[in-house]
This record gives sequence, structure tokens and C-alpha cells, in this order.
Amino acid sequence: MGLKTKARSFLSALVLVITSGCRDQDGVTVVKLAHGLDVNHSVHKAMEIMAQDLNVLSQGSMRIDIYPNEQLGTERQLLELLQIGSVGMTKVSAAVLENFAPEFRVLGLPYIFDSETHHFEVLDGTVGSDMLLSLETFRLRGLTFYDAGSRSFYLKEHSVKSPADLEGLKIRTQESATAMELVRRLGGSATPIAWGELFSALQQGIVDGAENNLPSFYLSGHFETARYYSVNEHTRVPDVLLISTLVWDTLTELEQSWLTEAAHNSKLKQRELWKESVEQALSEVQAAGVKVTWPDQSLFAARVKPIYDSFRNNPRMYELIQNIRRQPD
Repeated sequence: MGLKTKARSFLSALVLVITSGCRDQDGVTVVKLAHGLDVNHSVHKAMEIMAQDLNVLSQGSMRIDIYPNEQLGTERQLLELLQIGSVGMTKVSAAVLENFAPEFRVLGLPYIFDSETHHFEVLDGTVGSDMLLSLETFRLRGLTFYDAGSRSFYLKEHSVKSPADLEGLKIRTQESATAMELVRRLGGSATPIAWGELFSALQQGIVDGAENNLPSFYLSGHFETARYYSVNEHTRVPDVLLISTLVWDTLTELEQSWLTEAAHNSKLKQRELWKESVEQALSEVQAAGVKVTWPDQSLFAARVKPIYDSFRNNPRMYELIQNIRRQPD
């Protein structure tokens, strides 16, 4: 038997296992969804709403089982599990996806979006939909984007008023080349650490600070150690709801349409929940004594401008960047 024939036979057997594993003893199609966020996070709440909507749309013939808090692995591990169909769905930051599909790098570029409205128009337009489907080459299918707000710096010892305040500091980043380049351009030392390990890394002084949105800063408890949050809003990196194509392809067209509709509805609800969570997080961390400041964003934008010039030798990527910056899709 040739190598290609063996590969096809293995894939066929794997799909059969997934197909039988997706339906319980009552014939209900079950999709396993795992992620790394706290159950109080707006994304988790939106997923619960999606599961409820799917149950209604399918009249009980489909179910989503949700496993939060990295129960089944980190973002990177869950992506690998999706690729072999062991987990059906997950949520990851778009920054992590750039390791699979380079076009996702543009979503993590500093100050590429000039407003929240611009951000949503791009994600909800053809640019966003094309990016979601571009992942199929890697056995991943994007269903929708969740709002993860804007990312800013938080430190243990002082506020960040300008890039000079980051000089020489160890700043935790995601496993993203773009995020690491951003920190380096601003004078910091980029230190990739898994999200679940960051709390202890801050406590033990392995890093001096990190960068993330306000709800994540609050819900993670990082504000207990990092007492300075500076709202410089350097990026607006969305979260991406994914399904394994191995699982997707076992669903009927009707089941796919139900899941797509439920995912879309959850996106709209999550945006509402996100706004509420940002307001709550800001109020809670300030009440806990965290010093929150709003530095001049132009100081940071000027320092990271060379990142855009580095794309000039990549016509496809540079055109995509110019299309996003010039006019919302």
C-alpha cells in the first residue's frame, strides 16, 4: 500500500471515529468546545448563549459541551487538538493564529484600527470573512470574531507614560511574532509565557509586566500584583471562534447552518457583554487601588511605525494593510 493510500485510509478511519464520537447514545450531535478563559469572561458567557441557541435551533438534536479554564489544554494545545479532531471547537486570540496563517498578523499590528467602529467594520466585512475561511488549509474553520477590546500595558512598579518607561523591562507577550516585535520596538524585552502561567510569573518577578485588555487584567487577578495599568491601547486583537474541519465536515448542511447562526448571534451578544465587562473591570481595579492612567498614544504609535515599513517587500500583506488602514471594508 502506497504512502498516499495509507494516508487516505487513516484519514477516512479518523473521520469515522469522529463521526461516531460526535453523536451520543440518544442520537444527539455533540460538539466539544474547550477554551482557556474564566467562566465569568464575556466570551464564555457568549458561548453559553450560543449553546442555548443551538439547542433551540436544532430542537434538541445538537449540543455544545463547554470546557473552560484550560481544562483541556492551552490555546496552542487546543489548536493542535482541533487539527486532529479530538476537540471540536475552541477560542484563540488572532495573534496565535498568525503562526498558522500569516495574514492574521495584520490584526495584531499596532494602531491599524483608528476606532472600535472601524475595527468591527473590517471584521464583519469581506476582509474578516476571507480570513476566517483562509484557515481551512490547516484543518481549522473560523466561525466568527469575538471582541477582545484594546490591549494596554500593566506593570508592577510604575505607570507607562511613554515608551521610555518600558526600556529594559521583561514584558509578557503571547506566542506571536508581531506582539514580540511590538514590545521590542517600544524598548521592552518580549517574554512569551502561557496565559495560565502568567500570574505566578508576575508574583515571582519572572516578568515585570504584561499587556492585555482590562477585563482579562481584572478577571485573572493580575491586578493584585501589577498595580499600574496604562491605557495606551496599542492593539485591538480579536478572539476567533474556531471549529475543526474534521468535525465540521461530519455535520449535515442543516447542522452547519444552525451552528453558523448560533455563532453569529453569540458574537453580537458578546459585544454587549464586553462593554459591560470593561466598565466593571475599570471600576473594580480602581477600587482595589490600581493606578490607571491614559498616556499620549501618539508617542507609542511613532515608535512602532517602522513595523509597517517591514511589510513593503510582501505585496500581498502590504496591500491588505493598506486596504484596512485606508478604508473600512
